[in-house]
Amino acid sequence: MKMRHPLAHARGLGSAKSGTSHWWGQRVTALLLIPLVIWMLYVIIVYAGQPFQVIQTFFGHTINSILAILLILSMLRHAQLGMQVVIEDYVHSQPLETILQLLVKLFAFAGAVTGVLAVIRLALQ
Repeated sequence: MKMRHPLAHARGLGSAKSGTSHWWGQRVTALLLIPLVIWMLYVIIVYAGQPFQVIQTFFGHTINSILAILLILSMLRHAQLGMQVVIEDYVHSQPLETILQLLVKLFAFAGAVTGVLAVIRLALQ
């Protein structure tokens, strides 16, 4: 016995089968961000007021550059997933929703490229 109305079935309304991966993506990035943000706060506190060369040396170590890049990428992905939910829930105009979703993805991509290149440039100087 089907619980859906036949009209909903005809229109294709129902589960898009993408909610689980979205949910997991938010949880995984949130868990990943916990130690990375603690690490970055530690770095900011310890290296506050230090000369630029000291910070360059710190990010010149591979593990520190990798952690910084992981922080940037996971933070932007987590933000993009969160904004996607907000837009889906509160924007009711389909064209505006599509434009906003594209803008959020564009800003996340631009932020990722900019952040990763900044860390690489800092590490290699």
